Amino acid sequence: MKSSYIQRLRGFVRIEVKGGQLEKLLNRMTERQMAVWDIRYTAENKAELSITIRDFFRLRPLLKETGSRTRIRHKQGLPFWIDKLEKRKFFALGVLAFVIGIYVLSSLVWHVRVEGNEKLSKEQILQAAKQEGVYKLQWKFRLKDPAELSRALQQDLPGTAWVGVEISGTHVIIKVVESTVPDKPPLLSPRHLVASKSALVTEIFAEKGRPLVKPNTYVRKGDILISGIIGVETNQQNVVAAGKVKGIVWYKPTVEVPLTLQYKTYTGETKNRSYLVLGSRGLQLSGYGKISFEQYETIPERKTLSWRGYTLPIGWLSEKLLEVQMIEQAIDPKEASELGIEQAKAQILSAAGSESRVVSEKILHEKAENGKVYMEVLLEVEEPIATEQPIVP
Repeated sequence: MKSSYIQRLRGFVRIEVKGGQLEKLLNRMTERQMAVWDIRYTAENKAELSITIRDFFRLRPLLKETGSRTRIRHKQGLPFWIDKLEKRKFFALGVLAFVIGIYVLSSLVWHVRVEGNEKLSKEQILQAAKQEGVYKLQWKFRLKDPAELSRALQQDLPGTAWVGVEISGTHVIIKVVESTVPDKPPLLSPRHLVASKSALVTEIFAEKGRPLVKPNTYVRKGDILISGIIGVETNQQNVVAAGKVKGIVWYKPTVEVPLTLQYKTYTGETKNRSYLVLGSRGLQLSGYGKISFEQYETIPERKTLSWRGYTLPIGWLSEKLLEVQMIEQAIDPKEASELGIEQAKAQILSAAGSESRVVSEKILHEKAENGKVYMEVLLEVEEPIATEQPIVP
């Protein structure tokens, strides 16, 4: 039979027995109810067997009786392991100190994270949490129950509809749901909608007020598009003019485009570095030496050690350094002109807003000089042109 866990705990030895009366020896051991198992004959007068430590010391009289000899092959079990530890005290103390260190580190709060806050500042929430005993390097056993902490923080933080506290390993996560207060509509004074730019009107929709222009009408900056004065002269009323007016506006931007483009490529050369991370500090383990790359990118990958659902402040950080090089490519002047037009359109549309669009484009002037193409472009852009103007009594 195989050794049981109890036998391994008490300890046993694997021995080799030699002699001409092996069968008599085994019978005598059975009569004395000795714990013996896994008996194997290795030769005619030789056998191997496993026996408990207690019965091994009872074996000497039987060996003399049968004229047998024995030799220990190997020892196994807790008593022998303890004996080895006694001989290697510093190693045992190191293992014990490591276990204690892991337990102590996992019993501290290493990070307090705030989620969901918009109006309330993170510092304000962390200050309220600190008053309730939640802060970095606090002992976890000194923390209150998460439900009790949630109620206390909600009372300390005005403007919150709900506050939740979650303890995950060495991290404390504070989740905040702020109460929503409906925005009060601003009080508006009577106003006109006037042209913000000189343009050709293409579309006008008066939601409130009286339109004064029609499509295909040219207006100058400051002209009234939708009037906030309605009614006849004998019965006039001032209102807040509202509506939508679009028009075509002319732009003449100047752009310059280099005749050589630069782009980044990877050479395939890499270098790896690894670190042992303790809290917010790292100890480099590999990848020493000067980096032979002039230009490179770093791709980090971090792994954190966890134990029984707890995230420990111990982990590994691997960095992969990729060599990159910048390559210059000459472009055709025609292609540079197309890039310049796109650049001008992007610049104008970004300033005009999302509702704008380019109606037409034309190059007014173009020249190549000093490795660049210089251009002056005429763009017709349809965009909203209405802006507010208060009605002065």
